[in-house]
Amino acid sequence: MLFRTKGEIYRGASAVEIVRSLEQSAADYPHRGQSVRQFLRWSLDRLGHSLHPRELGLSDTLGDEALALNYLCLCEEYGAGELLMCHQDSLT
Repeated sequence: MLFRTKGEIYRGASAVEIVRSLEQSAADYPHRGQSVRQFLRWSLDRLGHSLHPRELGLSDTLGDEALALNYLCLCEEYGAGELLMCHQDSLT
């Protein structure tokens, strides 16, 4: 799986791995290493001006992988990145 945004390429075997990489590269994110949901909330708040309000909620019933994948798809849909699904062999 690849995610391109702002001239950077993030690679991972899962959406959570990519979101964790995005977290590490977010210089102004103050809660590194805490829950994926916390980073997603922070990131969605920052994108809030370009997202429909219904897109800003995080479901309590979805697991981290589903939320991370939904987030990456949402970023792609709103022009904040590009998500590419690849075979595992092509990531190395």
